[in-house]
Amino acid sequence: MASKVFKSPLPAVDIPDVAITEFVLQHAANLADKDAIIDGPSGKGYTYEQLRSRIHRLAGGLQAEGLKSGDVVGLLAPNSPDYAVAFHAVAVCGGTVTTINPAYAAEEIQQQLKDSGACLLISDNVCLDVAIEASVGTASKELITLHPHEAHRSLDELLGDEIEQVTVNPREHAVVLPYSSGTTGLPKGVMLSHHNLVANLVQINAALGYEQNESALAVLPFFHIYGMQVLMGSLLAEGMTIVTMPRFDMEQTLKLIQEHRITQYFAVPPIVLGLAKTPLLEQYDVSSLRKIFSGAAPLGGELAEVASRRVGCPIVQGYGMTEMSPVSHITPGYNSRAGSSGVTVANTLSRIIDADGNDLGVDEEGELLVKGPQVMLGYLNNEAATRETIDEDGWLHTGDVARIDSDGYMSIVDRVKELIKYKGFQVAPAELEALIATHASVLDVAVIGVPDEEAGELPKAFVVLRPDTDKEKHSDVSAEDIRLFVKPHVAGYKQIHEVAFVDSIPKSASGKILRRLLRDG
Repeated sequence: MASKVFKSPLPAVDIPDVAITEFVLQHAANLADKDAIIDGPSGKGYTYEQLRSRIHRLAGGLQAEGLKSGDVVGLLAPNSPDYAVAFHAVAVCGGTVTTINPAYAAEEIQQQLKDSGACLLISDNVCLDVAIEASVGTASKELITLHPHEAHRSLDELLGDEIEQVTVNPREHAVVLPYSSGTTGLPKGVMLSHHNLVANLVQINAALGYEQNESALAVLPFFHIYGMQVLMGSLLAEGMTIVTMPRFDMEQTLKLIQEHRITQYFAVPPIVLGLAKTPLLEQYDVSSLRKIFSGAAPLGGELAEVASRRVGCPIVQGYGMTEMSPVSHITPGYNSRAGSSGVTVANTLSRIIDADGNDLGVDEEGELLVKGPQVMLGYLNNEAATRETIDEDGWLHTGDVARIDSDGYMSIVDRVKELIKYKGFQVAPAELEALIATHASVLDVAVIGVPDEEAGELPKAFVVLRPDTDKEKHSDVSAEDIRLFVKPHVAGYKQIHEVAFVDSIPKSASGKILRRLLRDG
């Protein structure tokens, strides 16, 4: 059996050594009066020149307030045109944006603010109450709102004179710090450089091959690397018009596709399932759609075919991780292949290895490894986790089991990582286990994902209660008690959906939870 390194079948691309905002706004001068980004519900937005000016004016204002290169700013908001303004203004200042899920509970936000060392928090007004609570005890000096507010300064009040991009080393300067659980463990800050982001945007756009006068609907959240890069980044960099939605709603989605003649729609498998089944589809004209792109979790070939026939356009897939900015594999153009996540993107290598680290060949199944310019700098303040993920030769170990066929198309077949994927979002079992373990009646706990047609997977907890010596105190603990205990501490998509009480948690000799036995049992 010959060893095999899979090279990209796509032509190599040139990656400019520039800051991310300069790259994203590269067509702004030529498209000055074209709509760049529009808020779907209100219809308000910015042309390319208005977006460029507002970004650089906010950067000037933030710099005048003392924001300097290397400072971290938290950004807590659902999708809107001003999300892009705040994001890129911090980047122009030489700062680092840590993007925060607006569905997070205060404790989760506070943990991210503390770990990242954020000195400012920019929050949408709808998140203000939780933002105020989360800011307590952190290094954040001020809470700034996206929109005018009587008690806080807003972006409008901070606008100053335009400044140019602060000089940074694109290959070394971490411009964004999203949080990911990687293949295991608690969420960690993923340090992505300007070069990481720019490289992946070039790779994505070269493969997708957009045409002129395209428009896209952006419901996938910008705080998540998929929405941040594949939507907010790549679409603006191609001079397209983005229509944003703060949250997914099927009827509003279909209405906006019809109203704005949307050509490109980016989704996750639960949305594709919804499109395949919704009775609302016949009420709207979605004939403008040229393609639906699905990512964040594997999409079954049969479901993709059903939805594609119903909507009337191809549905293609890609694959990636936050740690890869995020795309390593993509379906080029409209060349859909059922169940496949596409080919290795340009300037990138893939390998498939067995459990002993030996290389495998065509159509053999093993762990997928990736090497390319989009691979992260590392995890913030966590060299051990970085070394576990990226080996000494620069290969990132994805934790997913895959195979690559003779045409270079990659398919995910299983995974070795522990993460639960709920509607495309990562749920780290370790985070929920650490929380449930603090319940007075719990002796031990393990959390796994169980299959669900709509969500993909649902978190299920296996709980060992304390022994009979405390029977009066612990015997009446119910599954609902465990669910209610978890509820106020974590975001909605991390909630426990099932609880099973067991006598013990299966573990290896080293103490590692044997989740496979729980899934199979």
